[in-house]
Amino acid sequence: MRTQFTKKMLNELPLIQAKSILSPYMANGWFGAHYNMNLYRGCPHGCIYCFSRNECYQIDQFDQVRGKKDALSILERELKTKKKGGAVLTGSMSDPYNPFEAEQRTMRGALALFNQMHYGAIILTKSDLVLRDIDLLCAIKQHSPVAVNFTITCASDSLGAVLEPYVCPSSARFKAIKALTEAGIPCGILLMPVLPFINDTLENIIGIVEQAALSGAKWIEAGYGFCVTLRANQRTYFYEQLDRLYPGMKERYKKAFGGAYACYSPHDKELKKQFQIACDQHHILYQSEAMARLIHQGYEVVQLSFFD
Repeated sequence: MRTQFTKKMLNELPLIQAKSILSPYMANGWFGAHYNMNLYRGCPHGCIYCFSRNECYQIDQFDQVRGKKDALSILERELKTKKKGGAVLTGSMSDPYNPFEAEQRTMRGALALFNQMHYGAIILTKSDLVLRDIDLLCAIKQHSPVAVNFTITCASDSLGAVLEPYVCPSSARFKAIKALTEAGIPCGILLMPVLPFINDTLENIIGIVEQAALSGAKWIEAGYGFCVTLRANQRTYFYEQLDRLYPGMKERYKKAFGGAYACYSPHDKELKKQFQIACDQHHILYQSEAMARLIHQGYEVVQLSFFD
């Protein structure tokens, strides 16, 4: 069942103090990004596997979204004082297009600043709300790298509704990819995690590749293998959800993986082989370096001159 966010709920976003919004400069981050940004803290998606629940990230009351007080003012100040420009990645810890963003428009404000100050934007999300900002993404693309990555772990909406209960359906995310790519915005898919004994079927993996091709996605990032990583708080929550949704599955995980951090599908090697074959057939990239090159292609000279 998908959650319903009322107008009253969306107007009650708690705010927390933040000293900074951008991470320090890095030469070559995920998808070739140079900075990382999180405008919100916590996430309402309810995905049973979310790695951001790990205790190492110290996010208390993870399911409650909180905004950051004066986020755009802080961001503007930081962008102005950075000695190097580049592309900003957002969404690694908290989806910038959570339901509150429809009213708050903080992410839209951030994109406006990126456009004004000639920074690029690399977005990770599970929401089709990003379509609202096509105009700004197209404007940024005129001078800097832009990319939108949608996490899609299930080819079918029915399975997605179980694993990711409060997110727009996979089909809506594929439609968003199609709309963005038709507008000239390069898009890809984050096919992670893959949960052993649940969505680690050849039908699911190939189904995602085929729908990615139909939607115009340029790449699929599947990490180093078809697995789910589990730590502390995240493992506890995940096992609680397994008990609720798949009785007996927790015991199967414990028997198969013990306390391992990375829990690989027993079909990992075959899935990886068939995944790569399918991607090659549909001309979809699956190597991280190639994705970064595609995203930044044509902007290297501009960026180097700006850095100088």
